[in-house]
Amino acid sequence: TVFQGSSDVNMRAEQVSYGSEDLNELEVNGNWTPQEKALHEARLKAKAKRRLRKSSSRDSTRESLSDSVSGEPTADPHSPKGKTAVNDRKSRTGKGRGLPKKGGAGGKGVWGAAGMVYEVEELDANDPNYDESGDTVYATVVPELDERELEKTINPIVQEYFEHGDTKEVEMLLKELNLGHHKYEFSSLAVSLSLEGKASHRELTSRLLSDLSGKVLSESDMSRAFDKMLKELPDLILDTPEAPQMLGQFIARAIADHAIPMSFLDCYKGKVDCDHARAALDRASVLLSMKREIMRLDNVWGVGGGQRPVKHLIKEMNLLLKEYLVSGVLSEAERCLRDLEVPHFHHELVYEAVVMVLESTGDAALQMMVKLLKIFWKTGLITLDQMNRGFQRVYDELPEISLDVPHAHSIMETFVDLCYQEQVITKQLRDSCPTRGRKRFVSEGDGGLVKS
Repeated sequence: TVFQGSSDVNMRAEQVSYGSEDLNELEVNGNWTPQEKALHEARLKAKAKRRLRKSSSRDSTRESLSDSVSGEPTADPHSPKGKTAVNDRKSRTGKGRGLPKKGGAGGKGVWGAAGMVYEVEELDANDPNYDESGDTVYATVVPELDERELEKTINPIVQEYFEHGDTKEVEMLLKELNLGHHKYEFSSLAVSLSLEGKASHRELTSRLLSDLSGKVLSESDMSRAFDKMLKELPDLILDTPEAPQMLGQFIARAIADHAIPMSFLDCYKGKVDCDHARAALDRASVLLSMKREIMRLDNVWGVGGGQRPVKHLIKEMNLLLKEYLVSGVLSEAERCLRDLEVPHFHHELVYEAVVMVLESTGDAALQMMVKLLKIFWKTGLITLDQMNRGFQRVYDELPEISLDVPHAHSIMETFVDLCYQEQVITKQLRDSCPTRGRKRFVSEGDGGLVKS
């Protein structure tokens, strides 16, 4: 029975290898075993795959046949000789149409197919920069500074301005910032910093507010800033006792420079309860009533430092020295010299001090001037260069001074020696002091002959 079953299977396999018509007849008969059915399904699937493969490669087969007919040998893509065109985009398996992928418009770093024209991109209504007029505007957005970052950003700008004094640079820096609704606080911060500084700093601040008015800051911003400072006077007076008077001068100068309107003072009449704010407003009102028709309040802070005329500086130094000779207070003389803020002009003080010694009578002025120059030298208020220039100017003018002061040379030698002993001047400067040789005569009976 075993041999008979195997022979039956062989016979049925031979019958399956016939045409499809015989298979259909056998299937109709219903005499298939499960093994025969599985084998039949596998053959049908393989046949369908062959038909699909044959239809897809029909074009490539025709091209290969035409190439073989023309007599051109085809290279094996898997052989070393067939790999000469490494960058060739054509298929190497003999399938496909042999054209580049996507017509040359695919892959990395590809701009697109030749002759491709890109259409104009349509505007998106959901774009945050969308403009209904049809033009989309792209602009750099600078975030607004908050209260914490505002002071950290403004303080360095104002401190640098006190050094260079260029209002245009400050204007450029402020335009790059987005101060937003905190713009008015720039004026209040600048004024607060100048209250703690020198008179020259307050003059620079008034000039800055005048130049920024109408360009970066409006009148309402200025008025709002001064209103805030009037309310903060009780706190400002703790660090600067003269804050009410100074703020009043700032307000008067701002009104004179047309940075804030004249009606600013009228808004506070009868409405101020704080004594400090009332003092500031009274100070501004007095200054404006005194100088409204005479001149603008350009000198409300005085002219600072090197901006003062030379004659004015010489007058101030002479007054300083005369007050010192009367009072003898060194600290007051030092303070007055520092307030002048002209370190490059201190040689004039040395010159005036030496000339005052030559023109004085007695040794009191000589001793006091040596003491004064010694203090200025030790504290570094007068540098070596300024000291040398002051003495050298006296050396050069000593012949003219001796016409009015006959004993100028002898007094000068005494003063220079004393200054050298107190280490005020150098040995080289002492040795360069000019001396006038004295003519020594013989006795009257020699006929006025000069002794050789």
